[in-house]
Amino acid sequence: MIEMTVAGIAVDAANRAPIVLLRDTTERRELPIWISHEQAKAIISVLNGQTPTRPLTHDLLIQMLQEWGLQVDRIIINALENGTFYAVIKVRQGENVRDFDARPSDAIAVALRTDASIWVMEEVVAEASTPVNHEADEEEREEFRRFLADLSPEDFLQQREQSTNEPTNGD
Repeated sequence: MIEMTVAGIAVDAANRAPIVLLRDTTERRELPIWISHEQAKAIISVLNGQTPTRPLTHDLLIQMLQEWGLQVDRIIINALENGTFYAVIKVRQGENVRDFDARPSDAIAVALRTDASIWVMEEVVAEASTPVNHEADEEEREEFRRFLADLSPEDFLQQREQSTNEPTNGD
């Protein structure tokens, strides 16, 4: 599993749908998850430190958990099937831990309100994440530029001559 944090909320340019962006702790990968406008508001309110005058659904849930001596241990985004992400909220009472199926957006909203950690299964990150470390990307581009700068036309001619002199599998 890979620990991630909420990097922010973005908007899909094509359809104006909100996207919650999770970023790994090395800040090399970002996981975009499309969410509803209501879920985006619930997440943004926590990120901006806003406290509603009346408890929202997530606040009510957390209040109920606390009243019963339960605490959110962590959330895990554990699957991606047919474009839909799945998550669980791990709730602890003493030594007992239970998993509750949840939409990732709800789980993230709860995690932010309780300071619980956010984890994503490695296979989900491998399938759906994008690179974000622009410094690493720039280093790779610079290395490629140096490689190209060191090439000469003769290098290409030598490579061509070698490939035409090699026997093929059919010969």
